[in-house]
Amino acid sequence: MGGNGVSARDSRPVDPRVHRARVLRRELTDAERKLWRHLRRVPPGASHWRRQAPIGPYFADFACHAARLVIELDGGQHAADANATHDVTRTAYLEAQGYRVLRFWNNDVLANVDGVLEVIATALDPGERCSPHP
Repeated sequence: MGGNGVSARDSRPVDPRVHRARVLRRELTDAERKLWRHLRRVPPGASHWRRQAPIGPYFADFACHAARLVIELDGGQHAADANATHDVTRTAYLEAQGYRVLRFWNNDVLANVDGVLEVIATALDPGERCSPHP
């Protein structure tokens, strides 16, 4: 890629968020890794979950764009006032873009992934694509 932010292959501008999203995908937390293993087991054609998906200025931990559903996993640092305020702002932005946002504590995913998957399945309409259960 040249210094002008254009890909050498096809002369299209490169989204500056791409590099950051790739870094975030390589640095998944244990809870993100566990949930991703389950979400990506869904048969092809039944869903398309993305991890660390850029949506506006934010990166959603997991997003199913077809169902307009975002899943955010939070560690203990999200209980702090400053982070909680940021999470409220982030959720408001995502909802303004037409997404529903589900938040789970990392401990919930690590200790009860089946329960988390049930909540995700319930959040989706019965006929929706992107079911978290294969």
